[in-house]
Amino acid sequence: MRAAVRHRYGAPEVVAVEEVPAPRPGEHEVLVRVLVSTVNRTDCAYLAGTPWFLRLVSGFRPRARVLGTELAGLVEAVGADVTGYAPGDRVFAYVEGTFGAHAELAVVPTGGMLATVPEGIDLEHAAAATEGSHYALSMIRRAGVRPGQDVLVHGATGAIGSAAVQLLVAMGVRVTAVCPAEHVDLVRSLGAAEVLPLGDRSAGAVPGRGFAAVLDAVGRSTFWHYRRSIAPRGVYTSSELGPLGQNVLLAAFGPLARRTGMRRVVFPFPMESAEVMQHLRDQLASGALVPVLDRSYPLDEVVDAYRYAGSGRKVGSVLLKVAQG
Repeated sequence: MRAAVRHRYGAPEVVAVEEVPAPRPGEHEVLVRVLVSTVNRTDCAYLAGTPWFLRLVSGFRPRARVLGTELAGLVEAVGADVTGYAPGDRVFAYVEGTFGAHAELAVVPTGGMLATVPEGIDLEHAAAATEGSHYALSMIRRAGVRPGQDVLVHGATGAIGSAAVQLLVAMGVRVTAVCPAEHVDLVRSLGAAEVLPLGDRSAGAVPGRGFAAVLDAVGRSTFWHYRRSIAPRGVYTSSELGPLGQNVLLAAFGPLARRTGMRRVVFPFPMESAEVMQHLRDQLASGALVPVLDRSYPLDEVVDAYRYAGSGRKVGSVLLKVAQG
């Protein structure tokens, strides 16, 4: 099979399309013919091997030669003990850890982030419905957001931010979103009650706004920037470690801050489970979650896809068309 392969950490140019042996499904796995994948922030981080602590997981020399965390396609074969899936089923999945979505065939365990694609949903939107969305859901749940609250989403045009806006709106949360001025209309169409242009002084960092939570979906603000805009007992959370790892350090004081009624930081360690996948599938099926798609590249242009995904200019998700159905 054809796959996008890398043998070392580095820039997008270390990736090349090669012929590699096809995987075989284990007893509790399905083999998926990958039609659509994405190139996302997670892929870019593992490609570069940054931040440094990723290498504690992925190896000081990369163990995963074929990256790719999101996929949608058709079940090709099933393991001996698999029930609930059959060849020909349309499925989508998230495979961070094992990776392998940037290949024509990938194995996916059935007990985790795997589900059938809902009727009426195309594979492009299904492929883009897990990476940013599960990180967004983790931020929402870790922050303890409840229906009826006011929440600010900083960086509302990426895969995480655009999913966060939609998932919050579906919960009955009033969302204020911060994004580049050229994308205000897009973010408003996602359901945000108020959209503030990035760089405008009114973009959330105004004392007295009283947000129950601030979710930084791009990791480019700080708790200190938004502190006086957060309600007492409110929460700040970010998708990144922050300058000098401050978000993790501040989160260590979270339990004390909570007991004393102070504003606090929580770190949104991602939640990956069958329950999370089912929740995202339900949101996708209902139309509450419609992944924002930017542009699409064929597998042979995977280097260009990485360059664009890592440029900071993407809106929503970058698709990778891997194989023909």
